Amino acid sequence: MKHFCCIVFVCFVLAGCLKLAKASPPDNLDEIGKTLTSAAFSPDGKRVVTANLTGTVRIWDVESGKELQKLEGHESAVYSVTFSSDGKKILSASNITIRIWDTESGKELKNLKAHFGNFRSAFFSPDEKKIVATECANLPEGFRWAVRIWNADSGKELQTLERPSHKSTPAEAFAAFSPDGKKIVTTCWDEIVRIWDVESGVEVQKLEGHAFWVSSAHFSQDGKKILTAGWDRTARVWDAESGKELLRLKEHVNSVQSAVFSPDEKKIATTSFKTAQIWDAESGEELKNLEGYTYWVHTAAFSPDGKTLLITASDDTVRIWDVESGRELQKLEPAY
Repeated sequence: MKHFCCIVFVCFVLAGCLKLAKASPPDNLDEIGKTLTSAAFSPDGKRVVTANLTGTVRIWDVESGKELQKLEGHESAVYSVTFSSDGKKILSASNITIRIWDTESGKELKNLKAHFGNFRSAFFSPDEKKIVATECANLPEGFRWAVRIWNADSGKELQTLERPSHKSTPAEAFAAFSPDGKKIVTTCWDEIVRIWDVESGVEVQKLEGHAFWVSSAHFSQDGKKILTAGWDRTARVWDAESGKELLRLKEHVNSVQSAVFSPDEKKIATTSFKTAQIWDAESGEELKNLEGYTYWVHTAAFSPDGKTLLITASDDTVRIWDVESGRELQKLEPAY
């Protein structure tokens, strides 16, 4: 039943995008069920962690493309996965639990359970003492959501950011810490990006301008800018202090699934329908169009040195690209 709910949710999400793209859905729901949802490089750039809608987390060797480890325990779709800064732990968020894993042994170290809904994203704070995650659900009384913060060592809940709830309250779908760990940026189905003070739990800024749902938001390394990906076919860069829009990338054919800065913040990578692109972060000029995708392209992540880019797509592959040349270097394909 849990897996069925995941399929329904994904079909609902895809339906809106397909309507815009005039594309046809997969003939077989298994094609959706296996779709990779998230991926990230290890801090040394030698490994990649991936997650998918069947609940499996995998660790890969970048050079050989070989699967090194399979982390099993999630009972439903995993939507978010990342390494700790020392590469010794992995954080994954599924429909019902957030889990911390030991990367060497594959052993589960912590299991944080949802209060009422489903987790859509989870990240460590920069010092890795905290975890932030979004939890949302469509309940009989209406949408309910919360952004929760935990102590990463004890698993104790420290803070909950929650707006008053009513039938039409849109859910927060994504949350990430600022580089100093003092603020959190969240994206919402009401098209508004919000910045919160972690200590007080107070909303301190709104970024308004997107014309549809916002998929993700990330602070720049200095905390002065925020990069957002929207279903209005745009990725945007904002001034985090004033809330002013600084740059808009709007050449996407469909909703932007993800947008990330390169480590030096000179480039931006975005993903959309059949497209993965690299842009100049200052001028907004398109630098590279990574070709070969035939359906939805989901998440993007730069390697720590910024020289390579990994992309997850609904063809159930992770491809690693050379940023400078736009050449495909490696393809990771799970064997089910």
